[in-house]
Amino acid sequence: MYRAIRPLLFQLDPETAHYLTLQLMRMCGNQPLSSILQKMYSAPAKPVEAFGMRFSNPVGLAAGYDKDGIAVRGLSALGFGHIEIGTVTPRPQPGNPQPRIFRLVKDEAVINRMGFPGKGAQYVSDQLSVVSDHRPRSTVIGLNLGKNKDTPLEEAASDYIALMRNFIPWADYLAINISSPNTVGLRRLQGREMLEQLLGAIAREREQILLGRGGNRPVLVKLAPDLSDEELEDAIGVILDSGMDGIIATNTTLARQGLRSARREESGGLSGSPLRVRSEAMLEKIVRQVDGQVPIVSVGGIMGPEDAKRRLAMGATLVQVYTGLIYHGPGLVREIIKAV
Repeated sequence: MYRAIRPLLFQLDPETAHYLTLQLMRMCGNQPLSSILQKMYSAPAKPVEAFGMRFSNPVGLAAGYDKDGIAVRGLSALGFGHIEIGTVTPRPQPGNPQPRIFRLVKDEAVINRMGFPGKGAQYVSDQLSVVSDHRPRSTVIGLNLGKNKDTPLEEAASDYIALMRNFIPWADYLAINISSPNTVGLRRLQGREMLEQLLGAIAREREQILLGRGGNRPVLVKLAPDLSDEELEDAIGVILDSGMDGIIATNTTLARQGLRSARREESGGLSGSPLRVRSEAMLEKIVRQVDGQVPIVSVGGIMGPEDAKRRLAMGATLVQVYTGLIYHGPGLVREIIKAV
């Protein structure tokens, strides 16, 4: 079915196409459409234990698709073992000027410079409060957290902590996004000194807020694929020393090697097939340095079942997809689950 629809979607501006498909998934969250989707995209259970939770399968939806948490029930019906909402910022913000998403069809890739557009934490909380009693309990919900554009880097911890407080009732896990290339200066938070300050503050707050309420919420850190070996070693050291629960690797890349499409020079983060090699190289390094101390979620360039199988074989506990869905459709989720 998606093969017939994709040419029509690709005639639209990428952001318009995304909006329409997201609204469709929102509609599909209502019965009986949700039941129809579940039957269409049913896949065998492939349970995974990670972060003290049980995932029905290792395949998740990466952050960026449903930024405001409006389509959780519809997306859950596609068979994902987990869905990562966001990136969410404390206050609403428009993001960067349009156009800000570009398809690179020849490369099976996308460049985006969205800049964390969204309706803010309160809106997302309201959405999740509505669906919390109706979404499939087998679907783990993660919240990807980012700072507002106008929050100084030195005060970034206050944004992340405010988001943690806000989403304790609704999130199964939290992901600290310090690796988007589309918020000026954000990636500097991956440096040792700033990362120690940030994660130290988050760890202290979690001790008071999360454990103080009688439970825990795993906190993961999402890293860029463009870190040098020294930067990566520093970042992993800080993540482990601060007691974070996992790593998501990787975000989009600023690299442009080997691209053929006309829009290859657009600024922003590159995702899709060209990211595969870089993301796998980062995964290999992270697996070696982490040495089993925390689980790793692999994302970036996973376009088919073989890509996912390879990441899991390399040592990832879970995988996430996004750009692969744009090029291959929602059936990709079931294909991967069956293959792994």
